[in-house]
Amino acid sequence: MASYFVAPRFLFQKKYVSFILISVASLVVSAFLSSEAMISPHTPGPNVIEAHRPPSPIVIHLLLISVSYILSILAETFLFAQKKEEAMAKQTVALVESELKFLKMQINPHFLFNSLNNIYALSISNSEKTPESIHSLSEMLRYVIYECEKPKVPIERELKYIENYIELFKLRSSQSFNINFTNNLENTTTLVAPMLFIIFIENAFKHSGIEKRGDSFVHITLESASDTLILSVENSLPKEKINKDENSGIGLTNAKKRLEISYPDRHELLIEDDSTYKVILKLYADA
Repeated sequence: MASYFVAPRFLFQKKYVSFILISVASLVVSAFLSSEAMISPHTPGPNVIEAHRPPSPIVIHLLLISVSYILSILAETFLFAQKKEEAMAKQTVALVESELKFLKMQINPHFLFNSLNNIYALSISNSEKTPESIHSLSEMLRYVIYECEKPKVPIERELKYIENYIELFKLRSSQSFNINFTNNLENTTTLVAPMLFIIFIENAFKHSGIEKRGDSFVHITLESASDTLILSVENSLPKEKINKDENSGIGLTNAKKRLEISYPDRHELLIEDDSTYKVILKLYADA
C-alpha cells in the first residue's frame, strides 16, 4: 500500500510538502483506476433525472480510499512512534552502561599509585599490615572490574568497597586521621547502582584537606530507614583553598546524571556548602 512507502520516506522525514503532494496524487490516481474498473455497463444515460443520479464513482472511491489511507497512515505513525520509543529506551540503557564504564576508568590513579607505594613501604619494613592491605586493594579492583558490570549490586559489596577505600587511605600515614564511618544498614542485601556512593566519598576526601590534619575531618554515615537508603557525607573545608584541576566536578556531574537515569523520581540529593561541606543522598525503593 502507498502509505507503507510514503510515510517512512516523507512524513517521518519531515518532508511534509512532498508527502502531501504524493499522497493527493496517489489517492486521485487510485480512485480513478478503481472507479474505471468498477463502472457498470448499465450506466444511466443523459435522460435520467439529475436529482436521482448517484454520486460519481470517482468521488465515492476517493472517499473510501482516503479513509483507508488515513487509517493506514495512523497505524504507520503509531508503529513508528513505538519503535522510536524502544530505540530511546535502548539508548538510555546504553547511556547508563557507558557512564558506568566511564566511572570505572575514572578510578583515581593517584589513589591507586599511592596505595601501591604505601604497600611497598610496608613490605620493606616487614609490616604485618602488608598482606591485609594487598588483600583490600585486590578486593577493590576485583569488584570494579568484574561485579560492576551489573546494573545493580548488593549494598554490602558497596559497603565493603568503601571500607577498603578508607583503610587504604589511612595507610598514607602512621598517624591517625579524623575519619568516621558509621554503618546503620538494616538489610545489606538491598540492591543499588554500583560505584555511586564512592563518588561523594572520594570528593569529601579530596576537598577536606584531611591530609594536612589539624581540624580536618570526614564523617560518613550509611543507613536505612523504612524503604529509604540514606548516605550522609560531611567534610571540613580547609582555610586555604585547594587548587582544582581541570577535571574537578566531573565526578559529581556524572553522579547526578546517573541518579536521574537509575533513580528517576526516586532520589533526593541535598548539598550544603557553609562552614562544612555536606552531602545527603536519599534513594527510595521502587513503588
